[in-house]
Amino acid sequence: MRKYLTLAATALLIAGCGETQTPNSGETQQAAGAPASSADSNDASQDSRTESGAASAAPAAAPALGGRTGELVNPDNNTMVFLYYHLAGIAPPIDSWVEEDSRVKYAPGLEKASKRTAIRAELESGAAAVRDVGFIRLSMNANLSEYDPTYGEFLVRALAPSSVVSFDALGQKVELKFGNGRTAQIWRVPQSQAQAIRDKIGQYGNVSLDVLLRIASILPGPGGGTITTDVVEYEMQTSQGGLTVARVQVAQQ
Repeated sequence: MRKYLTLAATALLIAGCGETQTPNSGETQQAAGAPASSADSNDASQDSRTESGAASAAPAAAPALGGRTGELVNPDNNTMVFLYYHLAGIAPPIDSWVEEDSRVKYAPGLEKASKRTAIRAELESGAAAVRDVGFIRLSMNANLSEYDPTYGEFLVRALAPSSVVSFDALGQKVELKFGNGRTAQIWRVPQSQAQAIRDKIGQYGNVSLDVLLRIASILPGPGGGTITTDVVEYEMQTSQGGLTVARVQVAQQ
């Protein structure tokens, strides 16, 4: 009997030595046969708690810019402020905007509640309308330069990197800039065609611009921020007569 008990104990000991523990996801696997020390286990637990705390403290990320297909055409100032807030992932201060609206400020006391309800609906509807916007189409003066025969080009100065289109509304200022302006501003034209273009434009060279922009990035700031766009394409027309001067596709990097 003692012999059988000894054999059974030996078998259990062998089975216990051969047991392998699968590491948890995200932990470093121990070398075969090397048990994890209690210090290592405590460190891993502390790291896990630290990472969890950091994740919960992180602010909500801004909505991804890729895949947005909506387009705004000559948006007004309010719409651009709504767009800025959505792109930046910042909750718009609708309560403050409602109270600052002159229709609430100067409404008779008994009418203030109904005015608040109506204005809040307007603001919330405007904010919701920009959620899928990824493109902006603007009309502006091209501010076309004289032809430079040395480089064989005109400059569409409205699209220069230093150009800024400002939108002011709701106590916020949103600036729109052109991230690929160094490329977009250059309109290359063979010298043999330059004079015909100048003749079409006329003496004063007033040319309007219809430009399609793709939203590229957002830079939040106090009291507003900056939306950076890439110029995709544009069409130039004479200010008088609306004759098409050029349709240009801008090379994308």
